[in-house]
Amino acid sequence: MKRIVLTGGVLGAALALAACGQKSETTIAEAPAAPAAGTPGAPIGDMAGMNMAGSQATKTAKGTGTVKSVDVGAGAITVDHGPIPEAGWPAMTMAFKAAPDLVQSVKPGDKVAFDLTLKDGSGEITAITKQ
Repeated sequence: MKRIVLTGGVLGAALALAACGQKSETTIAEAPAAPAAGTPGAPIGDMAGMNMAGSQATKTAKGTGTVKSVDVGAGAITVDHGPIPEAGWPAMTMAFKAAPDLVQSVKPGDKVAFDLTLKDGSGEITAITKQ
């Protein structure tokens, strides 16, 4: 009985070690889809240098920029913002989800400062003030 248990243990360890050097295959179908252009959370323009690493942890960040558009129906504000170091994002134009009262508080052309809640590579505006 000891011999069977030991043999099974050795075989299991050998298989585990063999698998360590193997690269797992991921198909495109398994990768999460990016938000469609024009939807809240979808960046507009060059995304080079943008940290899109997903994280289960929620963080906060602050940004400044100019409101480009407001979509009351979608609950989104599109902002041409400067770099947001807390998120690892370069300057870009991006649509953010926001509560209805925040969406209705700004209009295109407004210079704003805003607070974001960051989760899974996207942000939601939680506070916004005109500059």
